[in-house]
Amino acid sequence: MMDWAQDSLEKVALSRQARAEQPPPKLTDEESEALLNEFHPDYLGMERTVNVGPNAGTQKFPLELAELLESDSPVPQGFEPAIDITTDVLILGGGGAGAAAALTLAESGLNVHLATKLRLGDANTVMAEGGIQAALTDQDSTRRHFADSYVGGHGNNDPELLRVLCEYGPESILWLSRLGCLFDQNEDGTFRLRRGGGTSVPRVLACRDYTGLEIMRVLKDAVLLTPTKILENHSAVELLDDGEGQITGAVLWDRASGKLVSVSARAVILATGGSGQLRLQGFPTSNHLGATGDGLILAYRQGCQLIHTDSYQYHPSGSCYPEALAGQLVTESIRAIGAQVLNVHGERFIDEMITRDVLAGAIIKEVAQNRGVPTPTHRAGVWLDTPLIELINGEGTLRRQFPGIIHRFERYGIDPAKHPLLVYPTLHYQNGGIRIDAFGQTDLQGLWAAGEVTGGLHGTNRLMGNSLLDITVFGRRAAESVMEKIPERQEATLVGLKKFREGLHEIQHPSPRTAPLLFPVASKMKFQLSGEASGESTNEASEEKTQFREPPDPFGRRMG
Repeated sequence: MMDWAQDSLEKVALSRQARAEQPPPKLTDEESEALLNEFHPDYLGMERTVNVGPNAGTQKFPLELAELLESDSPVPQGFEPAIDITTDVLILGGGGAGAAAALTLAESGLNVHLATKLRLGDANTVMAEGGIQAALTDQDSTRRHFADSYVGGHGNNDPELLRVLCEYGPESILWLSRLGCLFDQNEDGTFRLRRGGGTSVPRVLACRDYTGLEIMRVLKDAVLLTPTKILENHSAVELLDDGEGQITGAVLWDRASGKLVSVSARAVILATGGSGQLRLQGFPTSNHLGATGDGLILAYRQGCQLIHTDSYQYHPSGSCYPEALAGQLVTESIRAIGAQVLNVHGERFIDEMITRDVLAGAIIKEVAQNRGVPTPTHRAGVWLDTPLIELINGEGTLRRQFPGIIHRFERYGIDPAKHPLLVYPTLHYQNGGIRIDAFGQTDLQGLWAAGEVTGGLHGTNRLMGNSLLDITVFGRRAAESVMEKIPERQEATLVGLKKFREGLHEIQHPSPRTAPLLFPVASKMKFQLSGEASGESTNEASEEKTQFREPPDPFGRRMG
């Protein structure tokens, strides 16, 4: 069991008792700022402006995303949408935000279709382990939640979005509980609350270490009981518009039939999630297979402003050994109850409950300055001393509170109650995205957005637990706004795409690939143009997609 690191493991064990009784190292604001500027991936200059669209020449984007924003659509030239499906509301995305929107619309009397690239519930929501934040106690308040989140976001948060998130937090927890979400409780029946990085009081509710999975379970089950029509394995490849700036539907790719399906809608809600599977700078990712930034591309082509898209969250404690678990999260809640991060010498070098971006920078610094622990598979990381939890909280704590982590590592002969885990930052969350107002409406009439696809709420760093609250609050809020403001049905055209293509012709080096990317690896994708609602095609075309080429990771190897 990790014999190759025996010397380092002995140092960790020898220092454990003393470390358990010592306060964590503290950083000044200036030291935190220096860590970010020198070591956090967002600050390393791997970005550029784009030459087409509403953010042309202004906002910087990661290189991988910039290439997609300057890409042509997979919809073939000359394709004209012949409407196959007519609905009132089209929700694009089957994760937590899309499901919350569908539930809110369930009794509105509106016809609702939900299209998802994979299956309903296959989303980043199920990957969220740690918990969900809301101010629930007398020692806490929505103002305190706001202040913690605003400081954590470096003051770059949209204050109105953040106010809505915090004020609607307690009611959202009640809503989820009534749906059947089983949050952990104390013996007296009150919610068990944990600390999170950057929180001033315990505020994080959890369902052991599979909180997102539990929330998605209850949302999915509830949606399946509504009249919502689910279109699984239908990827959104383009938005439709009326030629005057109103979004009027979307073009979907039906993976089973290989056909393009045109949907006319009075309102579209984008809930397509993040873009972690772009694996910026070669980092591993905690994101699910479909997280390729599709919604960013679709909205940008139509003229929506994107904000803070140069800011991503690299979760500090992504596994880096064994190789099969590279990038998978070790939840922040484990640090909240006592696990410490240590370098190869068994030294604690940072307060584990500092904000995620500063902690990630500190870990990257240790590895960069040769104080990390190299693995047999040519990675490097730092120790997360999980056995310390048992020493502080009593034997069996990990198995009771974090059964998912125990199960995941025991398959590889590692018992987290006895052996520390090796971790390194993993690409986790897209802090920026589509600009929205406090009701989830984008710059365009007929288009709303909710969840990770949006930007502004979290500023340039998100606190643990605010993402699951985001999808709940703003998924519902966008749906409520749609019910109040849904426009009349207009013509569904591809005028917006045609205008964007004209802009591509004017730039010097447009990308050779097409976007949305849809999946991390794709060699060829055959699109068959859809015909009438009967399913008969009017003509066929095939579009070849460039194979996704991942850049080398920070350790000089390629990610598979």
